[in-house]
Amino acid sequence: PYWETRPAWSPDGTRVAYLRSGEDKWIYYSPWQLAIVDVATGKERIPADIDRCFTKPRWAPDGKSVYALVEQNLVTLLSRIDLADGKVTPLTSGPRFDYDLDVSRDGRIVVLGGDDLHPYQISAVEPEGLRTLADHNAFLAHRQLAPAEVFHYTRDGVDLEGLVVKPLDYVEGRRYPTIVRLHGGPVYQYSREFMPDWQVYAANGFVVVALNPRGGSGRGFDFAKAIYADWGNVDAKDVLAGVDHVVQMGIADPDRLGIGGWSYGAILTNAVIASDTRFKAAVSGAGASNMYGMFGHDQYVREYTLELGTPWANREAYDRASFPFLHADRITTPTMFQCGEADANVPCLGAEQMYQALRARNVDAKLTDNVPA
Repeated sequence: PYWETRPAWSPDGTRVAYLRSGEDKWIYYSPWQLAIVDVATGKERIPADIDRCFTKPRWAPDGKSVYALVEQNLVTLLSRIDLADGKVTPLTSGPRFDYDLDVSRDGRIVVLGGDDLHPYQISAVEPEGLRTLADHNAFLAHRQLAPAEVFHYTRDGVDLEGLVVKPLDYVEGRRYPTIVRLHGGPVYQYSREFMPDWQVYAANGFVVVALNPRGGSGRGFDFAKAIYADWGNVDAKDVLAGVDHVVQMGIADPDRLGIGGWSYGAILTNAVIASDTRFKAAVSGAGASNMYGMFGHDQYVREYTLELGTPWANREAYDRASFPFLHADRITTPTMFQCGEADANVPCLGAEQMYQALRARNVDAKLTDNVPA
């Protein structure tokens, strides 16, 4: 079972719906599948074998179908999965991100979701579409917001994409200071989701570029596992190609580039600034780059061992994963390292080590005890 599975009993108590991960060694790179288990026999089946992630299953009252969130490219949609034939039918549509759902005993469905201009709100799912039940962000109707625009680019024959949010006073043909955002996970993606910090940046004259390099979700197993045991290589190159693209689009100012991310986004930020000196500033939150030091210190010993092996038996893999720390002499970008003092998930050790590595070379660096925005 996937660790975030949320098992759900069928209405008649004979079956359990849950989320199943793939083979152990693929940990979170393998998309989580909806599985149905017969309680009496223990027999399991996958009703809809598609190369995408399912989350938060809920049974229909008649037990003939299951509702779940299904992640696709740039979106996550509430869908119905018919157990007889495995047909997946989206019940929401368009550029949106659904976060949660519930189903009443009489079959009424509610969904919590939004898009790049609307934070999450609760809506009833009805035959004619969604009906908003409560708008607790009505004040945003009086604010000017910046939409996210999708752009595509290619590297090594692979179609890649990102989202760009332009300043509110954007003028065609003018270049703007640009903040590049890198998502965590690593198996996650930037979606058509409301991001309050992006809106603040856009309101203050910045372009925001959110990239979905290889290693992320929404595009299947092969796309995700492209960085398996090889962090900060293919994905860092995808990021730099994405930055080149928005510069070529005439939007980003190549002389005013910043970059940052949280968790794996910070790990990737460290790899990018160790590979390229074009960025004028970076923010690396809750990251790590000396994976020798993290082994046995954070909560990921199982994952490190499955993906990288052990440090004493797989020095080459740990050297690759530790590239930004072992080659900190290549970093010239002023960087702020953030961490949470009580964070057992990604402890401060990773940020502290990178901070000290840069300070040892007299590169501008700052270390703050902080939490993500």
